[in-house]
Amino acid sequence: MLHSRFRFRPSGRPVVVVAGLLLSAAPAFADPSPALDRFSLSVGGFNADPKLNASFGTAYGALQTGDIKPGRVTMPRISADLLLGDSQGISFDYYRYKRDYSGSVDSNTSLGPFGTLSTFGNANVSTKLDFAKLSYKWWIGSGNTVLGLGAGAAYYRATLGTTALASVNGQVGTLSESSSGSTVAPLLEVGVRHAITPDLRLFADASGVWKSSGRFHGNIYNASAGVEWFPVKNIGVVLAYGVTNIDLTRENDFADSRLKVKLQGPSAFLKARF
Repeated sequence: MLHSRFRFRPSGRPVVVVAGLLLSAAPAFADPSPALDRFSLSVGGFNADPKLNASFGTAYGALQTGDIKPGRVTMPRISADLLLGDSQGISFDYYRYKRDYSGSVDSNTSLGPFGTLSTFGNANVSTKLDFAKLSYKWWIGSGNTVLGLGAGAAYYRATLGTTALASVNGQVGTLSESSSGSTVAPLLEVGVRHAITPDLRLFADASGVWKSSGRFHGNIYNASAGVEWFPVKNIGVVLAYGVTNIDLTRENDFADSRLKVKLQGPSAFLKARF
């Protein structure tokens, strides 16, 4: 019988070599573009100069306000972005537009054989819109410039009201009407991010929300461009200029109510990134 004098003694070196080969063969996750953050939260305001045109559905027909400029308004706004992996993420945005107007509104609406609905003197017009959107984004590119494509849903709720002195066929009285509605609509987004340095970045965004059917429908379009600057690593300021077009219709039993608002002006935010 032969007895072997050779014994296998495990060594740490082969294990290290195999582990190194496995790590080199495994796919590596690249760092995200310097134009993107793993997570960011922005809080600030949109200072807009609105242009308003409203139509109120009444039992006597539609009451038109014509174009109104109620004066500048600052709207609170909050947004957040979460990066999943290196090229996909979730984006959230919320703002509220609320503005009251008191002034001259001259409207004459023909009611056909029923006569004419006329307003005279001053009228009070109140408008409020809550808007929130949530989207899933795909970022294309890994260098200093990336292109983002997003799809998701938006929720908006609008309230429109007026009190005016009106006459119908010579009968004068106070006309008071209000209309409100809320809905969820599909959303598409596109955006560009460019990092001049990791702490100085440029961006441009555009989005569209539309719903063509249902009792409450319409569209909301937004476009903005601006700059981000981080004087410290995790805290920065964002300055932008944007335009928002809102056109919403609420179907009523007698006549439809419609709200058209154009908002344009600068925005300023305080942004935290992690």
